[in-house]
Parts: sequence; structure tokens; C-alpha cells
Amino acid sequence: MDAVLAGLRRHARQLVAEVAGPVRRVRLRSGDTVLEVEWHGTAAAETGRAPDAPAVAPAPQGPGPRPASPTGRIEVRSPMVGTFYRSPEPGAAPFVTVGDLVRPGQVVGIVEAMKLMNEVTAERAGRVVEVLVDDGRPVEYDQPLVALDPA
Repeated sequence: MDAVLAGLRRHARQLVAEVAGPVRRVRLRSGDTVLEVEWHGTAAAETGRAPDAPAVAPAPQGPGPRPASPTGRIEVRSPMVGTFYRSPEPGAAPFVTVGDLVRPGQVVGIVEAMKLMNEVTAERAGRVVEVLVDDGRPVEYDQPLVALDPA
């Protein structure tokens, strides 16, 4: 586990160095190991870079679903900045399509960041009513990816 965590730390440093603009939060996952770094204060905003000594804390299980509109839809959101993929590999069937019922913990997509494939899972059950991001498109942290009607 220490080797996996060290690799995630290295990827986090590379990612922060390559991103243009201020970085406030980075979350990386490899299997069951999650590294989340969040900077507090104004150092990141003033310099456009993260401070040298970030605090590392246990990561929550993603940004979580929240209502997308007054209609009560739930949004599955991106846990990080990266590229969104709807299927596990090119040419394969997508994880979910409009009309599918999903259960909590079911994979609905992948976000690739720094050559790491990070599964995006639904935190609540529901029916897929819309896929909000096209396959292979860049996404931002906390960007809505899939809209669900609660089940």
C-alpha cells in the first residue's frame, strides 16, 4: 500500500505542476487506495500554485450526488479533472445508457487522469435519464456526468 500511495503522491505533484492556474484540490485513486490533497488559505490563489506542504487527509467517497434541478434529478459528478470515457475500452459497450437502472456503487464511467483510469460510480440508485458528457471529452472536478431519476 505504501508503494501505491507513493505513486499517487508522485502523480499528484506532476498533475499540479502541469495544470495552468490555481489548484485547490486534487483527488487520485488507484484501486482501493485514495489520495486527496486540499489546500486551505490564499497561497494557491495568490501564486497560482499549490503550497509546498499540503495536508493529506482520508478522502470521502467522491463529491457525492446532489439534486441537479427542482425536478429532483441526481447528478453523478466527476471526482477529478481528466478525460471521461463511457466504456471500459474502445469499441466496448458503454457502462450505462439512457433508460438503464443503476444501483449504488455501480460504475457509470471512467475518468482518466495522468494515465490512471478512475472508476466513477453512482452513489444512489436511479434510472439514467441523460448522459451529460460525450465519450472522450475533458471534464472538470465535480462536473455533472450522468443524470439519474431517483429510484
